[in-house]
Amino acid sequence: MIETGDEVEVRKGDRVYRGIVMPRHIFSDKNMLVIKLPSGYNMALDRRKCEIKILKKGGTRKKQVKPVEFDDSKPIVALLGTGGTIASYVDYKSGAVHPAATAEELTFAVPEIFQICNVEADVLSQKLSENITPADWQRMARRAKKYLNDGKPVIIAHGTDTMAYSAAALSFMFRKLPSSIIFVGSQRSSDRPSSDAFVNLMAAVRVALADMAEVAVVMHESISSSRVAIHRGTKVRKMHSSRRDAFVSINAPPIGYVKGEKVVLEGEHKRRSGGKAVLKAGLEKEVALVYYYPGMGRDEFEAMVNGKKGVVIAGTGLGHVGEHLIPEIRKLTRSGIPVVMTTQCLWGSVNLNVYSTGRKLLRAGVISGYDMLPEVAWIKLMWVMANESNVEEAMITNIAGEISERREIGDFVK
Repeated sequence: MIETGDEVEVRKGDRVYRGIVMPRHIFSDKNMLVIKLPSGYNMALDRRKCEIKILKKGGTRKKQVKPVEFDDSKPIVALLGTGGTIASYVDYKSGAVHPAATAEELTFAVPEIFQICNVEADVLSQKLSENITPADWQRMARRAKKYLNDGKPVIIAHGTDTMAYSAAALSFMFRKLPSSIIFVGSQRSSDRPSSDAFVNLMAAVRVALADMAEVAVVMHESISSSRVAIHRGTKVRKMHSSRRDAFVSINAPPIGYVKGEKVVLEGEHKRRSGGKAVLKAGLEKEVALVYYYPGMGRDEFEAMVNGKKGVVIAGTGLGHVGEHLIPEIRKLTRSGIPVVMTTQCLWGSVNLNVYSTGRKLLRAGVISGYDMLPEVAWIKLMWVMANESNVEEAMITNIAGEISERREIGDFVK
């Protein structure tokens, strides 16, 4: 009988593979045999189409997962799972990556966490991040508040595709934080030797325990594992589809870094203050984010904003759209619908006073988004419309570090 930990030789046709039998999990197909090759990569093979020979019984190789005892000498961290690669398993029949479904799978993915803290694991959802919605942001925030008010910093394991959106949303929702909410993900699943899951998650725990009270994203700074960056939740963007250093702070430096066991906080940040978290989780979800492109017709623009209560435009350069759209924008603002202008350039700031088009947009009632990322301005407008009485004043006010007071030349990354 083949068991986990056995060293086996698998013959499929004229090919022969050797490796260690890996454990099954809830996503495993009953007919798939997963072995870890000498290279460190896992391979899945259909048992029904292979000849399998046991070379050596695993014996002690078989890992038994035992409950971790609570250690009174260590702090408690809440680890909330939403899905994504950092807490996932590979379905070797289809090749798909599935999020962990239980608290045990979430915490035991990186058992070394228990060496520095106690973990309360809570799986909120099993979603890949492209399926996350604004309702999920509200659910994350409300659950995070519960743990924060119990004196426990919060780590949210999240898929990387939309992690920056979620971090921005919670940055606006929490008007006071007694300790931090740290978003963390991984670009590569934990079964790959190049996975960044372990380093990122361990760094996230150390940042959560540091003297900081911010919503932040903690991810690899470079393709190596030498340092992990701490990005402010309203200034971070995923800038590469697959690299481990995909996350970059835009128009601002990172708050700090983690190198090994050391957390270095360099940028301005709020410190732990005690007390209770203050949450305003309301969102006006009927807000459009429109990406302007040359030749966009008035009818296309109208279709994108029809029925919306607020509009954010990602314009060109300093914040421009074709002048033929200005009458449509004026029509929106005169009907009480706020229109915020951002820039597709990402780095730099909107300035509607330089060119004639910008000045016409100002006269049409457009609100400057300054150096906010388009998606951050979109989320901010959703939050402002649900929670603030003066929308224009709130949009031009720096609420959660989304508007840079000043920008340095070194903030621009080519």
